[in-house]
Amino acid sequence: MSHHSTPPDSAGVGEFGYTESLERSTGRFASFAVAFAFVSIATGIFTTYGSVLTTSGPLGIWTWPIVVVGQLAVALILGSLAARIPVTGYAYQWVSRLANPVLGWITGWISFTFLAIVVVAVDYTVASTVLPSLFEFYGTPTTSFVITGIVLLLQGLLVGLSTKWTERVNNFAVTAELIGMVALVALLLIVGVVAHKLNVGNLFERGDIPADGYFSFGTATSAGPWMMGFLLGAFTIVGFESAANLAEETKRPEVVVPRAMWQAVLASGGLGFLFLLAVTALADDPVALAQSGTPVADVIRAVLGSYVGTALLVLVAVAIFACGLVILMTGVRLVWAMSRDERFPAWQYMHKVSPRFKTPLNATVLVTVVAALILAIFSTRTDALFNLFAAATLLPSIIYAVTVALYIVKRRSLPPTNGFQLGRWEIPVLVVAVVWLVFELSLFRDASFRDPWLYVLIMVVLGGLYLGFLLLTRGTHGLRMPDMRSIDAELDATAAADNGLESAK
Repeated sequence: MSHHSTPPDSAGVGEFGYTESLERSTGRFASFAVAFAFVSIATGIFTTYGSVLTTSGPLGIWTWPIVVVGQLAVALILGSLAARIPVTGYAYQWVSRLANPVLGWITGWISFTFLAIVVVAVDYTVASTVLPSLFEFYGTPTTSFVITGIVLLLQGLLVGLSTKWTERVNNFAVTAELIGMVALVALLLIVGVVAHKLNVGNLFERGDIPADGYFSFGTATSAGPWMMGFLLGAFTIVGFESAANLAEETKRPEVVVPRAMWQAVLASGGLGFLFLLAVTALADDPVALAQSGTPVADVIRAVLGSYVGTALLVLVAVAIFACGLVILMTGVRLVWAMSRDERFPAWQYMHKVSPRFKTPLNATVLVTVVAALILAIFSTRTDALFNLFAAATLLPSIIYAVTVALYIVKRRSLPPTNGFQLGRWEIPVLVVAVVWLVFELSLFRDASFRDPWLYVLIMVVLGGLYLGFLLLTRGTHGLRMPDMRSIDAELDATAAADNGLESAK
């Protein structure tokens, strides 16, 4: 893997048929902060740790390093694409240009459904678990709905009114999360050792999960107990590619964006695993802890006291807000990118950039409203949180699988890169990514994911209806931009020109 120096204007979008319409002001840390905030280990671990204790026991945390390795391989492949096609729209743009506009549209629509659902899943966590614990009140579906709606509105206002302030808020939140998590892990381990509260044996216990078939792959319709533990990392270590969706606002994106992606995975993976080890080893009774709605906060309160426990909840609340903020901003940029190509419903309005705020304001309103509608649908369901999380884990897996498969097919005809490239590591990275994605998707055969699969099916059908409408009213030409040629066609044209020059000689 390597990075090549490039001139400052190498990231221009003119070669992709666009003109610069967004301010290119995002730097290295801001790009990393976007990727790290989307992953948000504080959000993911706080939200799903209890589920892992219930389904896999403490031993389930050892699935985390495997997930990190698999997702790192995926991040490296997507980074290679981001360096070659540094255009807002990430997977939608990559698939459209490497395969065809129809498959690209489908990928973009699935990405949109993922972002719309995951922002609700993340923000719902603040309302249903964090704030009730922080302010000691009993949360109901009504209070969760209202609080989540308020959080969505605040995020929408920030994204719609100022990209600069959105990045400032996110940079602050990511800095606080990094410093806070490092300090928290250090405090937990130090106090645990001094007070003799560390129980390393916890790390290798199953809790009350039966030993029979514990490590099995499961049956045709269900996954084994330990296998279900992979969902902890699979839900958390996603969204690193969000940095690529701000490519047209990033300085030297062919270098900065790929680096931000893999660094976010490594930082989140390493720090997150240390945190999991500390919390699990300090659990007094893992079986009883599994019954708590806030197991992580309970352990920290027991070890470090109520003040530090409260500080953790504040940190988690800040991290979750930033996570939802970045997700919303990513969804807005995707809608804007698809609308610029006249491929999203109401594209005439969604592709506009506000001359006053320099943001895709109309797209921001749309994504916020769609997220609010999804929230309203799920708000009366007692199992809403699980279904939201499950769908938010399933959808990116599908997107990653499609993109990696296409990379394999087209890797010999990819456009040149002026930044990041895999080099001799390409084949090993591809092997790891494919094995991981096949395994991850196999976990979703479990019967408990019926509703998430149903949600995916419904959204695909709705998208298919709109795609059919486009094809009927505008034909296949309606899905093409003036320069929307496949990479193969571009290479053929280049080869033909070269042959012409040779003949002239």
